[in-house]
Amino acid sequence: MSLNKVMLIGNVGKDPEVRYVEQGVAVAKFPLATTENARTLQNGTQVPERTEWHNIVTWRRPAEYVEKYVHKGDRLFIEGQLRTRTYDDRNGITRYVVEVWADRVEVLSSPRQGTTEQPSDPAADTTAAPF
Repeated sequence: MSLNKVMLIGNVGKDPEVRYVEQGVAVAKFPLATTENARTLQNGTQVPERTEWHNIVTWRRPAEYVEKYVHKGDRLFIEGQLRTRTYDDRNGITRYVVEVWADRVEVLSSPRQGTTEQPSDPAADTTAAPF
């Protein structure tokens, strides 16, 4: 038995890129930053703040939710799994990209000013892409 599960809480780094592929299936991609605060260890060692960037990909209804409600700076809860893909760059060098394929996206930040519409329950709207 094995388990591939990722849960993140972080901030959106830029507005999501949403496109529609065959048969109108939505795909959303965006970066998410998670930050570990600076701290001092018991022995006095200073540990600086550390930010990790994650490539988030989501499909179908979660992608439609992202298109409608997610913007740069929003705080999100993401649940999904890690996927690694490869591609060859212009010089023929194989590159690896690790992505979080999210099947659950939930906005944690308060609604934007001037917006009266509230997001529906994202847990009810999410379905993972079959791959």
